[in-house]
Amino acid sequence: MSETKTALVTGANKGIGYEIAAGLGALGYRVGVGARDRVRRESAVEKLRAAGVDAFAVPLDVTGDRSVTDAAALVEREAGRLDVLVNNAGISGDMGPDWVQDPTTLDLGLVRTVVETNVLGVIRVTNAMLPLLRRSASPRIVNISSGVGSLTRQADPDIRIGPVMAAYAPSKTFLNAVTVQYARQFAGTDILVNAACPGLVATDFTGFQGPRTPEQGAATAIRLATLLDGGPTGSFFEDDGVVPW
Repeated sequence: MSETKTALVTGANKGIGYEIAAGLGALGYRVGVGARDRVRRESAVEKLRAAGVDAFAVPLDVTGDRSVTDAAALVEREAGRLDVLVNNAGISGDMGPDWVQDPTTLDLGLVRTVVETNVLGVIRVTNAMLPLLRRSASPRIVNISSGVGSLTRQADPDIRIGPVMAAYAPSKTFLNAVTVQYARQFAGTDILVNAACPGLVATDFTGFQGPRTPEQGAATAIRLATLLDGGPTGSFFEDDGVVPW
């Protein structure tokens, strides 16, 4: 089996996901570019290869059981194992003016759609990739969360961040809780599982509003993906350290 480490990044065709793939590739990882859209997926792979990254395309819709199963089979054929899984794919759901999702008028279908991608998609992909991760000597799982998923920050009027987002923000709180449960399940093993907050990054996800670049947003995830053995697990990090739950 090759000594080159392999990473899979979901939603890697653009924005933060692309920069995570690029950053891991620059460190010598072979990178699977997971994405739904064929054209964007292939374009991202070509761009990464042009930059010297050993990248391969992984057709992947995190909301589809068959798509995820097929993706795991493809990674197995390509690499035989998986060393890093970065669950980056996520959606905000429809927003009102100023990014508000008003809980008093919230469509339940919207909540289901957001949770299907941001939470159930992470569970679906993680569990499908676990047999491959278990073949790695140092498996790492990184879930891309958000500071708006911090109950501490959302509840404290002095540090409250972001508008009211009654579908998106709770989905990230849910994801944080799931991250902790995986870490507990893998306690005593070499599998480290953490959540990363990229900060407010200027991408199409945010309407290109935000003070941070995609490269800056990717930094914490890359650090967590390359933790040494014995590193932290079951925690929530940003550039400046631990994010309060």
